[in-house]
Parts: sequence; structure tokens; C-alpha cells
Amino acid sequence: MSENCKLSQAVKESLDDYFTHLDGEPPHAIYDMVLGCVERPLLKYIMLKVGGNQSKAAEILSINRNTLRKKLQQYNIE
Repeated sequence: MSENCKLSQAVKESLDDYFTHLDGEPPHAIYDMVLGCVERPLLKYIMLKVGGNQSKAAEILSINRNTLRKKLQQYNIE
């Protein structure tokens, strides 16, 4: 995947903003923060596209349906 894709650029800009506004605080849990910011809207979007069909969503995302179900519960997405 290209380093110049829009999503990569948006993540980089968001991280730049995060580090700029730390005000002396140490960075914390960045990996989980970024995953949560990207993964939740991705899952919501795909679930809307497939009309809530978890099997289709799992196929599109190339993940196991049980993994998808776990992530939907984690982010409280129905």
C-alpha cells in the first residue's frame, strides 16, 4: 500500500497534532488509540454497507466472523 494514500496521511497528521498538544505529558497507549480511531469507523461503515450481515462483512474485511463479532462487541456496534 502506498505511503502517500489519504488514510496514511490523515493518520500522520493526527499523530503530529497529538504530539504537538501533549503539553509535556508523556505519550500513552498510542497503538490502541490509533486502532480505535480507525477500526471503529471502518467496522461501522462496512456493517452499514452489508446491511448488518456479519458473514459478508467478515469476508470483505478478510477476517474470521468470530473475530468480527468480538470486535463489534468491543466497540458496541450492532
